[in-house]
Amino acid sequence: MKPRIKVAAALTPDGGEMVLYRHDRDFSILVNGEDLMHSRRHESELALARLGCAHLAGCRGSRVLIGGLGMGYTLRQALDVLGADAQVVVGELLADVIEWNREFFGELNGRPLTDERVEIKTGDIVELIAASRNSFDAILLDIDNGPDAMTDAGNRRLYGYEGLWACRRALRAQGCLAVWSAKPSAHFEQVLMRCGFQVSRFRVAAHKGKKPQFHFVWVASEDKAKLPPGGSEARLGGQGRVARPCRQARGVHRSPHGAAQKKQGLMVSSARKASVSSRL
Repeated sequence: MKPRIKVAAALTPDGGEMVLYRHDRDFSILVNGEDLMHSRRHESELALARLGCAHLAGCRGSRVLIGGLGMGYTLRQALDVLGADAQVVVGELLADVIEWNREFFGELNGRPLTDERVEIKTGDIVELIAASRNSFDAILLDIDNGPDAMTDAGNRRLYGYEGLWACRRALRAQGCLAVWSAKPSAHFEQVLMRCGFQVSRFRVAAHKGKKPQFHFVWVASEDKAKLPPGGSEARLGGQGRVARPCRQARGVHRSPHGAAQKKQGLMVSSARKASVSSRL
């Protein structure tokens, strides 16, 4: 059996250690010793792009934002789904994750960073979203491990009212927001709906096999007709009141896509997903 080899390491914003390992042709990323993402387990990161961009099939001039580069699988799938004249903006917090994609992951994901449709922006995804108004037809988020399984408490702002209202403002008419998560969250569904979204939840396999682990993807839109079929419709509980928008969504610190445990997708998604989503 071939040994696992340490290939590279980087520091996360909170001072943690993010390490990239290679085992034969597979890669894995660990943060402070915890498994964050693995190149074999990327099916849910592909699903994030398929579901989040389903309403753009056949559309021209689509513009998509991906929060969290991860290992590049969500980006790869989005490029495969979108048209030749689309533009995909990828927000990634960690420059090391971008470099790892260029140097190591390209042989696995088809080198999406070389596609002329891609624009990479290094920085905080919340600040990027807050600075955008009516800019995107789809926003795909693979930050940390999702709304409830966060390794960085600062990411709560992204998945709360401030962050979600910022996402709604950043979307164009009939646009969709898709969010990856390691686990379900009834609370997050309620927050989405109280921000004025119609919401569908999808349970998706993390990897192929007889006994796959499952992750979750929410797709949200003001227009219910734009949601992809096959999901479980979320229903607004309580008194059903939509929350008022916050004045401004302030930036948050992410840990490495996905990441921070997956998906900022390493903005560090993919994640998928340290977002190294998705997910790190």
